[in-house]
Amino acid sequence: MAGIIYQLLASSTLLSLGLYHLICTIRNFLKSPQSYSAKPFYPFPFSSNLRLKHLPLYLLMLCLFIAFLHQSFISSDPDPLVKGRTPVYHFITLNSAAVLFLFLILSLSFFLSESTSLLPLPPDLFFAFASALFFLHYSVSDGAASVQTSDLQAKCDSLSARVSALASLMCLILSCQPKLFIAEVGLGAALCLQGLWVLQTGLSLYVEAFIPEGCHKLLDVVSGVEGSTKCDLDESRLRAVAILDLVFVVHVMFVIIIVMLTYAVVAKSVGVRRLGSYEPLPANASDSNHIQMKALAGTQA
Repeated sequence: MAGIIYQLLASSTLLSLGLYHLICTIRNFLKSPQSYSAKPFYPFPFSSNLRLKHLPLYLLMLCLFIAFLHQSFISSDPDPLVKGRTPVYHFITLNSAAVLFLFLILSLSFFLSESTSLLPLPPDLFFAFASALFFLHYSVSDGAASVQTSDLQAKCDSLSARVSALASLMCLILSCQPKLFIAEVGLGAALCLQGLWVLQTGLSLYVEAFIPEGCHKLLDVVSGVEGSTKCDLDESRLRAVAILDLVFVVHVMFVIIIVMLTYAVVAKSVGVRRLGSYEPLPANASDSNHIQMKALAGTQA
């Protein structure tokens, strides 16, 4: 039960962060395309209070702190299958906790940079740090997938690692080209995709109704530690992996729809007109142009 609750918290945090970043990015670009520049984090735009402006950042740091504590505590969970702690599971969770702690430090550093003069770091440097941390998360998730004894868990970790690699690439591009709007949209989309996939991972591993046919949870492993979801036959294992690949593609399609709808809604709220569209001239402007053309024709004659 604790496992699925943690997955829901992580999923809602990542999805909310991704949507918030998408909305602020599109809003920032449409308001002033010429002076647009990517930002690691956007202050809350609907409040004049300095404290409330950093409310999303406060919530992000709180969620990162909770996730860090959770990963640190569950690293010592007992595994009844081996009558003690599983070394692989212990080090995997400690690696995840270390990455979350680094993200927490990065968020705190950005808060100090925005609210005080103690750490006046430029945005491109924060994007470079974020790129390094996302790549580290990719490395940890990919390493966890290679040592997992559960095929479902390994596949979920492998796909999560690919999303982290995409986020790392977007941050690296933004650190070099901060005016590249599509890269910042890609970063927000990657965060949304990671949030959806974390939710799917929790459902596929901890909720019986979503576990693929032919696979099951081991009843004597209550906490859902390493290897607690097994597939009986190779055919069932391959079928489950193929289903997860298909579900991942569906999530990608869903994120693309989210990005398109978000852009449309924000563009309508900002009031941006379509570039290059035909707009009739006012009547007085048409008359003025007509008089000037007649005068020009008379002069030439």
